[in-house]
Amino acid sequence: MPGTPARAATNRPGWVILTMLTVTYTLNIIDRQVVGILSQQIQADLQLTDTQLGLMGGIAFAALYSVLAIPFAVIADQKGPAKVVAVSLAAWSIFTGLCGLAANFPQLLLARLGVGVGEAGGAAPSYALVAAHFPPERRARAIGVFTLAIPLGAAIGALFGGFIAHTFSWRVVFIALGIIGIALTPLFRLLVPEPPRGADTAAHRIEPKMLLTTWGILARMPSFWLIASGTAIASMANYGLAFWLPALMQRSFELDLLQTSWFFGGLVLIGGVAGTYGGGFLADRFGRRDRAAYARVPAAGFILATPLYAVGMLSDDWRVAFLAFLIPQAMTFSWFAPVMTATQQLVEPRMRATASASMLLIINMIGIGAGTSTLGWLSTRFAPDDPATGLQSALLTGLSFYAAGGVLLWIGGAWLRRAWREDE
Repeated sequence: MPGTPARAATNRPGWVILTMLTVTYTLNIIDRQVVGILSQQIQADLQLTDTQLGLMGGIAFAALYSVLAIPFAVIADQKGPAKVVAVSLAAWSIFTGLCGLAANFPQLLLARLGVGVGEAGGAAPSYALVAAHFPPERRARAIGVFTLAIPLGAAIGALFGGFIAHTFSWRVVFIALGIIGIALTPLFRLLVPEPPRGADTAAHRIEPKMLLTTWGILARMPSFWLIASGTAIASMANYGLAFWLPALMQRSFELDLLQTSWFFGGLVLIGGVAGTYGGGFLADRFGRRDRAAYARVPAAGFILATPLYAVGMLSDDWRVAFLAFLIPQAMTFSWFAPVMTATQQLVEPRMRATASASMLLIINMIGIGAGTSTLGWLSTRFAPDDPATGLQSALLTGLSFYAAGGVLLWIGGAWLRRAWREDE
Protein backbone atom coordinates (compact mmCIF):
# COMPACT_ATOMS: atom_id res chain seq x y z
CA MET A 1 0.00 0.00 0.00
CA PRO A 2 1.46 3.39 -0.91
CA GLY A 3 2.62 5.40 2.04
CA THR A 4 2.96 2.38 4.31
CA PRO A 5 6.35 2.31 5.98
CA ALA A 6 8.60 -0.65 5.38
CA ARG A 7 8.41 -1.51 9.05
CA ALA A 8 5.17 -3.38 8.54
CA ALA A 9 6.77 -5.84 6.19
CA THR A 10 9.71 -6.68 8.43
CA ASN A 11 7.56 -8.36 11.13
CA ARG A 12 9.62 -6.55 13.74
CA PRO A 13 8.45 -3.49 15.69
CA GLY A 14 10.04 -0.25 14.60
CA TRP A 15 11.07 0.57 18.16
CA VAL A 16 13.20 -2.60 18.35
CA ILE A 17 15.06 -1.63 15.20
CA LEU A 18 15.35 2.00 16.33
CA THR A 19 16.69 0.93 19.74
CA MET A 20 19.35 -1.29 18.19
CA LEU A 21 20.39 1.41 15.73
CA THR A 22 20.60 3.92 18.57
CA VAL A 23 22.72 1.62 20.75
CA THR A 24 25.10 0.94 17.87
CA TYR A 25 25.40 4.62 16.99
CA THR A 26 25.99 5.42 20.67
CA LEU A 27 29.01 3.10 20.62
CA ASN A 28 30.13 4.78 17.39
CA ILE A 29 30.09 8.18 19.11
CA ILE A 30 31.81 6.85 22.25
CA ASP A 31 34.65 5.43 20.16
CA ARG A 32 34.92 8.70 18.24
CA GLN A 33 34.63 11.20 21.10
CA VAL A 34 36.42 9.43 23.95
CA VAL A 35 39.73 10.73 22.62
CA GLY A 36 38.82 14.21 23.86
CA ILE A 37 38.40 13.20 27.50
CA LEU A 38 41.59 11.10 27.33
CA SER A 39 43.62 13.69 25.43
CA GLN A 40 45.68 14.95 28.34
CA GLN A 41 46.65 11.43 29.47
CA ILE A 42 47.49 10.44 25.89
CA GLN A 43 49.45 13.66 25.40
CA ALA A 44 51.52 13.10 28.54
CA ASP A 45 52.15 9.39 27.81
CA LEU A 46 53.11 9.78 24.14
CA GLN A 47 54.60 13.30 24.42
CA LEU A 48 52.28 14.90 21.85
CA THR A 49 51.80 18.58 21.00
CA ASP A 50 48.37 20.22 20.65
CA THR A 51 48.88 20.23 16.90
CA GLN A 52 49.44 16.45 16.91
CA LEU A 53 46.42 15.94 19.15
CA GLY A 54 44.28 18.01 16.80
CA LEU A 55 45.58 16.07 13.79
CA MET A 56 44.87 12.72 15.43
CA GLY A 57 41.40 13.73 16.60
CA GLY A 58 40.57 15.79 13.53
CA ILE A 59 41.71 15.51 9.93
CA ALA A 60 43.32 12.06 10.31
CA PHE A 61 39.96 10.65 11.36
CA ALA A 62 37.74 12.88 9.23
CA ALA A 63 39.53 12.39 5.91
CA LEU A 64 38.81 8.68 5.52
CA TYR A 65 35.60 8.78 7.56
CA SER A 66 34.08 11.44 5.33
CA VAL A 67 35.36 10.35 1.92
CA LEU A 68 34.61 6.65 2.37
CA ALA A 69 31.09 7.39 3.62
CA ILE A 70 30.08 7.94 -0.01
CA PRO A 71 31.08 4.53 -1.46
CA PHE A 72 29.76 2.78 1.66
CA ALA A 73 26.42 4.57 1.22
CA VAL A 74 26.24 3.47 -2.42
CA ILE A 75 26.97 -0.12 -1.36
CA ALA A 76 24.24 0.23 1.30
CA ASP A 77 21.74 1.41 -1.31
CA GLN A 78 22.65 -1.57 -3.52
CA LYS A 79 23.24 -4.43 -1.07
CA GLY A 80 21.30 -3.37 2.01
CA PRO A 81 22.10 -0.85 4.78
CA ALA A 82 21.86 -3.32 7.68
CA LYS A 83 24.72 -5.47 6.32
CA VAL A 84 26.93 -2.43 5.84
CA VAL A 85 26.33 -1.14 9.39
CA ALA A 86 27.10 -4.57 10.88
CA VAL A 87 30.41 -4.92 9.03
CA SER A 88 31.32 -1.34 9.93
CA LEU A 89 30.59 -1.97 13.61
CA ALA A 90 32.99 -4.91 13.70
CA ALA A 91 35.70 -2.99 11.81
CA TRP A 92 35.71 0.20 13.89
CA SER A 93 35.64 -1.84 17.10
CA ILE A 94 38.77 -3.76 16.11
CA PHE A 95 40.66 -0.55 15.35
CA THR A 96 39.42 1.10 18.54
CA GLY A 97 40.95 -1.76 20.48
CA LEU A 98 44.21 -1.30 18.57
CA CYS A 99 44.34 2.35 19.71
CA GLY A 100 44.95 1.02 23.20
CA LEU A 101 48.05 -0.85 21.99
CA ALA A 102 49.70 2.14 20.27
CA ALA A 103 53.24 2.85 21.51
CA ASN A 104 53.82 6.13 19.67
CA PHE A 105 52.12 8.83 17.62
CA PRO A 106 52.38 7.12 14.18
CA GLN A 107 50.82 3.93 15.53
CA LEU A 108 48.00 5.81 17.23
CA LEU A 109 47.43 7.85 14.08
CA LEU A 110 47.14 4.70 11.95
CA ALA A 111 44.72 3.13 14.43
CA ARG A 112 42.53 6.26 14.38
CA LEU A 113 42.59 6.14 10.57
CA GLY A 114 41.26 2.59 10.85
CA VAL A 115 38.48 3.74 13.19
CA GLY A 116 37.57 6.37 10.59
CA VAL A 117 37.38 3.75 7.84
CA GLY A 118 35.11 1.54 9.96
CA GLU A 119 32.81 4.30 11.14
CA ALA A 120 32.40 5.60 7.57
CA GLY A 121 29.83 2.88 6.95
CA GLY A 122 27.78 3.51 10.07
CA ALA A 123 25.92 6.81 9.93
CA ALA A 124 24.37 7.28 6.47
CA PRO A 125 22.99 3.71 6.13
CA SER A 126 21.56 4.04 9.66
CA TYR A 127 19.68 7.21 8.71
CA ALA A 128 18.33 5.37 5.67
CA LEU A 129 17.16 2.51 7.93
CA VAL A 130 15.33 4.94 10.20
CA ALA A 131 13.67 6.54 7.16
CA ALA A 132 12.66 3.08 5.91
CA HIS A 133 10.84 2.15 9.11
CA PHE A 134 9.03 5.40 9.99
CA PRO A 135 6.51 7.42 7.95
CA PRO A 136 7.27 11.06 7.04
CA GLU A 137 5.12 12.59 9.79
CA ARG A 138 7.06 10.67 12.48
CA ARG A 139 10.46 10.65 10.82
CA ALA A 140 12.05 13.74 12.39
CA ARG A 141 11.17 12.51 15.88
CA ALA A 142 12.49 9.03 15.07
CA ILE A 143 15.71 10.56 13.77
CA GLY A 144 15.70 12.72 16.90
CA VAL A 145 15.60 9.57 19.07
CA PHE A 146 18.31 7.97 16.93
CA THR A 147 20.56 11.01 17.17
CA LEU A 148 20.20 11.01 20.95
CA ALA A 149 23.10 8.59 20.51
CA ILE A 150 25.34 11.60 19.89
CA PRO A 151 24.96 13.28 23.31
CA LEU A 152 24.52 9.93 25.05
CA GLY A 153 27.68 8.59 23.42
CA ALA A 154 29.65 11.72 24.25
CA ALA A 155 28.39 11.65 27.86
CA ILE A 156 28.99 7.93 28.37
CA GLY A 157 32.39 8.27 26.73
CA ALA A 158 33.31 11.06 29.13
CA LEU A 159 32.00 9.32 32.25
CA PHE A 160 33.09 5.77 31.35
CA GLY A 161 36.35 6.86 29.75
CA GLY A 162 37.26 9.22 32.57
CA PHE A 163 36.53 6.66 35.30
CA ILE A 164 38.33 3.76 33.61
CA ALA A 165 41.32 5.91 32.67
CA HIS A 166 41.49 7.35 36.21
CA THR A 167 41.29 3.84 37.71
CA PHE A 168 43.50 2.01 35.20
CA SER A 169 44.78 3.85 32.12
CA TRP A 170 43.64 5.34 28.83
CA ARG A 171 44.73 2.17 27.05
CA VAL A 172 42.22 0.02 28.95
CA VAL A 173 39.41 2.32 27.77
CA PHE A 174 40.10 1.67 24.09
CA ILE A 175 40.58 -2.08 24.54
CA ALA A 176 37.32 -2.40 26.50
CA LEU A 177 35.36 -0.44 23.87
CA GLY A 178 36.75 -2.67 21.13
CA ILE A 179 35.61 -5.82 22.92
CA ILE A 180 32.10 -4.40 23.49
CA GLY A 181 31.69 -3.53 19.81
CA ILE A 182 32.80 -6.92 18.57
CA ALA A 183 30.37 -8.62 20.97
CA LEU A 184 27.50 -6.35 19.80
CA THR A 185 27.92 -7.16 16.09
CA PRO A 186 26.05 -10.51 15.91
CA LEU A 187 23.18 -9.12 18.01
CA PHE A 188 22.80 -6.20 15.59
CA ARG A 189 22.71 -8.53 12.60
CA LEU A 190 20.05 -10.65 14.30
CA LEU A 191 17.71 -7.80 15.28
CA VAL A 192 18.01 -5.34 12.38
CA PRO A 193 16.61 -6.70 9.09
CA GLU A 194 17.07 -5.23 5.65
CA PRO A 195 14.13 -3.08 4.49
CA PRO A 196 11.97 -4.82 1.85
CA ARG A 197 12.95 -3.72 -1.63
CA GLY A 198 9.37 -3.00 -2.58
CA ALA A 199 8.54 -0.56 0.21
CA ASP A 200 8.29 3.08 -0.82
CA THR A 201 10.61 4.34 1.90
CA ALA A 202 13.15 1.53 1.48
CA ALA A 203 16.33 1.60 -0.52
CA HIS A 204 15.88 0.36 -4.09
CA ARG A 205 18.46 -1.37 -6.23
CA ILE A 206 20.31 1.38 -8.03
CA GLU A 207 22.28 1.58 -11.24
CA PRO A 208 26.02 2.34 -11.12
CA LYS A 209 25.28 5.86 -12.35
CA MET A 210 22.99 6.58 -9.35
CA LEU A 211 25.78 8.24 -7.37
CA LEU A 212 26.38 10.78 -10.13
CA THR A 213 22.63 11.16 -10.58
CA THR A 214 22.16 11.95 -6.88
CA TRP A 215 25.06 14.38 -6.88
CA GLY A 216 23.70 16.01 -10.01
CA ILE A 217 20.35 16.60 -8.30
CA LEU A 218 21.93 17.94 -5.11
CA ALA A 219 24.40 20.13 -7.00
CA ARG A 220 21.52 22.10 -8.50
CA MET A 221 19.92 22.77 -5.10
CA PRO A 222 20.91 26.00 -3.32
CA SER A 223 19.05 24.62 -0.29
CA PHE A 224 21.47 21.68 -0.04
CA TRP A 225 24.58 23.83 -0.34
CA LEU A 226 23.42 26.49 2.10
CA ILE A 227 22.34 23.93 4.70
CA ALA A 228 25.46 21.79 4.22
CA SER A 229 27.92 24.69 4.33
CA GLY A 230 26.16 26.40 7.23
CA THR A 231 26.06 23.24 9.33
CA ALA A 232 29.66 22.39 8.39
CA ILE A 233 31.02 25.79 9.41
CA ALA A 234 29.09 25.72 12.70
CA SER A 235 30.35 22.17 13.25
CA MET A 236 33.92 23.44 13.21
CA ALA A 237 33.06 24.98 16.57
CA ASN A 238 30.84 22.07 17.64
CA TYR A 239 33.36 19.28 17.06
CA GLY A 240 36.24 21.49 18.12
CA LEU A 241 34.61 22.16 21.50
CA ALA A 242 33.69 18.48 21.91
CA PHE A 243 37.36 17.58 21.56
CA TRP A 244 39.06 20.51 23.33
CA LEU A 245 36.64 21.52 26.10
CA PRO A 246 37.81 18.74 28.46
CA ALA A 247 41.39 19.95 28.00
CA LEU A 248 40.29 23.53 28.75
CA MET A 249 38.67 22.40 32.01
CA GLN A 250 41.89 20.72 33.11
CA ARG A 251 44.20 23.54 32.04
CA SER A 252 42.20 26.68 32.92
CA PHE A 253 39.98 25.42 35.76
CA GLU A 254 42.48 22.89 37.14
CA LEU A 255 40.03 20.00 37.31
CA ASP A 256 41.50 16.50 37.42
CA LEU A 257 40.54 13.79 34.94
CA LEU A 258 37.69 12.37 37.02
CA GLN A 259 36.24 15.83 37.75
CA THR A 260 36.52 16.72 34.08
CA SER A 261 34.68 13.54 33.09
CA TRP A 262 31.79 14.41 35.41
CA PHE A 263 31.74 18.04 34.23
CA PHE A 264 31.77 17.23 30.52
CA GLY A 265 29.62 14.11 30.83
CA GLY A 266 26.94 15.98 32.77
CA LEU A 267 27.05 18.90 30.36
CA VAL A 268 26.57 16.73 27.30
CA LEU A 269 24.01 14.44 28.94
CA ILE A 270 21.71 17.26 30.09
CA GLY A 271 22.23 19.84 27.38
CA GLY A 272 22.94 17.47 24.53
CA VAL A 273 19.93 15.20 25.09
CA ALA A 274 17.59 18.19 25.48
CA GLY A 275 18.93 19.84 22.35
CA THR A 276 18.99 16.73 20.19
CA TYR A 277 15.42 15.71 20.90
CA GLY A 278 14.21 19.28 21.21
CA GLY A 279 15.59 20.16 17.78
CA GLY A 280 13.55 17.40 16.14
CA PHE A 281 10.45 18.26 18.15
CA LEU A 282 10.60 21.99 17.33
CA ALA A 283 11.37 21.36 13.67
CA ASP A 284 8.37 19.01 13.37
CA ARG A 285 6.12 21.45 15.23
CA PHE A 286 7.01 24.57 13.24
CA GLY A 287 7.79 22.61 10.08
CA ARG A 288 4.14 21.67 9.57
CA ARG A 289 3.44 25.30 8.71
CA ASP A 290 6.80 26.22 7.20
CA ARG A 291 9.41 23.74 5.97
CA ALA A 292 12.07 26.44 6.47
CA ALA A 293 11.96 25.54 10.17
CA TYR A 294 14.11 22.49 9.48
CA ALA A 295 16.98 24.89 8.73
CA ARG A 296 16.03 27.83 10.94
CA VAL A 297 15.63 25.97 14.24
CA PRO A 298 19.33 24.98 14.25
CA ALA A 299 20.30 28.36 12.76
CA ALA A 300 18.80 30.19 15.74
CA GLY A 301 20.52 27.79 18.13
CA PHE A 302 23.97 28.38 16.65
CA ILE A 303 23.63 32.17 16.62
CA LEU A 304 22.29 32.45 20.19
CA ALA A 305 24.89 30.02 21.57
CA THR A 306 27.86 32.15 20.54
CA PRO A 307 27.85 34.77 23.35
CA LEU A 308 26.72 32.26 25.99
CA TYR A 309 29.70 29.99 25.38
CA ALA A 310 32.01 33.01 25.61
CA VAL A 311 30.68 33.84 29.08
CA GLY A 312 31.59 30.35 30.33
CA MET A 313 35.05 30.38 28.77
CA LEU A 314 35.91 33.75 30.33
CA SER A 315 34.67 32.85 33.81
CA ASP A 316 37.10 31.85 36.56
CA ASP A 317 34.80 29.39 38.35
CA TRP A 318 33.93 25.97 36.97
CA ARG A 319 30.42 26.18 38.46
CA VAL A 320 29.69 29.37 36.55
CA ALA A 321 31.18 27.78 33.43
CA PHE A 322 28.93 24.73 33.74
CA LEU A 323 25.77 26.83 34.00
CA ALA A 324 26.90 29.12 31.19
CA PHE A 325 27.69 26.15 28.91
CA LEU A 326 24.46 24.24 29.58
CA ILE A 327 22.01 26.29 27.48
CA PRO A 328 24.26 26.72 24.42
CA GLN A 329 25.13 23.03 24.63
CA ALA A 330 21.44 22.28 24.04
CA MET A 331 21.20 24.89 21.29
CA THR A 332 24.18 23.58 19.35
CA PHE A 333 22.94 19.99 19.52
CA SER A 334 19.64 20.96 17.88
CA TRP A 335 20.79 20.55 14.26
CA PHE A 336 21.03 16.77 13.90
CA ALA A 337 17.40 15.73 13.41
CA PRO A 338 16.22 18.78 11.43
CA VAL A 339 19.16 18.82 9.01
CA MET A 340 19.13 15.08 8.34
CA THR A 341 15.33 15.08 7.95
CA ALA A 342 15.61 17.90 5.41
CA THR A 343 18.29 15.94 3.55
CA GLN A 344 16.02 12.90 3.34
CA GLN A 345 13.27 15.04 1.81
CA LEU A 346 15.44 16.61 -0.90
CA VAL A 347 15.67 13.37 -2.92
CA GLU A 348 13.59 10.32 -3.76
CA PRO A 349 13.72 7.35 -1.36
CA ARG A 350 16.28 5.23 -3.24
CA MET A 351 18.81 8.08 -3.05
CA ARG A 352 18.52 8.77 0.66
CA ALA A 353 21.59 6.94 1.96
CA THR A 354 23.75 8.55 -0.73
CA ALA A 355 22.26 12.01 -0.05
CA SER A 356 22.80 11.59 3.70
CA ALA A 357 26.41 10.52 3.12
CA SER A 358 26.95 13.54 0.87
CA MET A 359 25.65 15.85 3.57
CA LEU A 360 27.76 14.13 6.23
CA LEU A 361 30.82 14.21 3.96
CA ILE A 362 30.72 18.00 3.88
CA ILE A 363 29.83 18.43 7.56
CA ASN A 364 32.40 15.97 8.87
CA MET A 365 35.27 16.86 6.58
CA ILE A 366 34.98 20.54 7.48
CA GLY A 367 33.62 20.14 11.01
CA ILE A 368 35.71 17.30 12.45
CA GLY A 369 38.68 17.70 10.13
CA ALA A 370 39.15 21.45 9.93
CA GLY A 371 37.55 22.36 13.26
CA THR A 372 39.48 20.13 15.66
CA SER A 373 42.77 20.53 13.81
CA THR A 374 42.43 24.31 13.37
CA LEU A 375 41.72 24.90 17.05
CA GLY A 376 44.71 22.74 18.02
CA TRP A 377 46.95 24.69 15.64
CA LEU A 378 45.62 28.03 16.92
CA SER A 379 46.22 26.94 20.52
CA THR A 380 49.87 26.25 19.75
CA ARG A 381 50.26 29.49 17.78
CA PHE A 382 48.55 31.83 20.25
CA ALA A 383 50.56 30.89 23.33
CA PRO A 384 53.04 28.03 22.83
CA ASP A 385 54.47 28.54 26.33
CA ASP A 386 51.10 28.89 28.08
CA PRO A 387 48.80 25.98 27.12
CA ALA A 388 45.86 27.27 29.17
CA THR A 389 45.83 30.76 27.64
CA GLY A 390 46.52 29.47 24.16
CA LEU A 391 43.63 27.01 24.25
CA GLN A 392 41.21 29.54 25.73
CA SER A 393 42.06 32.05 22.99
CA ALA A 394 41.68 29.40 20.30
CA LEU A 395 38.23 28.33 21.53
CA LEU A 396 36.99 31.91 21.82
CA THR A 397 38.10 32.52 18.24
CA GLY A 398 36.35 29.34 17.15
CA LEU A 399 32.98 30.60 18.42
CA SER A 400 32.77 32.83 15.33
CA PHE A 401 32.08 29.67 13.32
CA TYR A 402 28.73 29.29 15.09
CA ALA A 403 27.54 32.74 14.05
CA ALA A 404 28.69 32.35 10.43
CA GLY A 405 27.10 28.92 10.08
CA GLY A 406 23.85 30.09 11.63
CA VAL A 407 23.48 32.90 9.10
CA LEU A 408 23.95 30.52 6.15
CA LEU A 409 21.42 28.07 7.59
CA TRP A 410 18.85 30.84 8.08
CA ILE A 411 19.20 31.85 4.43
CA GLY A 412 18.99 28.19 3.40
CA GLY A 413 15.59 27.91 5.04
CA ALA A 414 14.01 30.06 2.32
CA TRP A 415 15.35 27.75 -0.39
CA LEU A 416 14.30 24.63 1.52
CA ARG A 417 10.63 25.60 1.17
CA ARG A 418 10.90 25.22 -2.61
CA ALA A 419 13.01 22.06 -2.67
CA TRP A 420 11.11 19.94 -0.09
CA ARG A 421 9.65 16.81 -1.73
CA GLU A 422 6.03 16.22 -0.67
CA ASP A 423 5.95 12.84 -2.38
CA GLU A 424 4.89 10.39 0.35
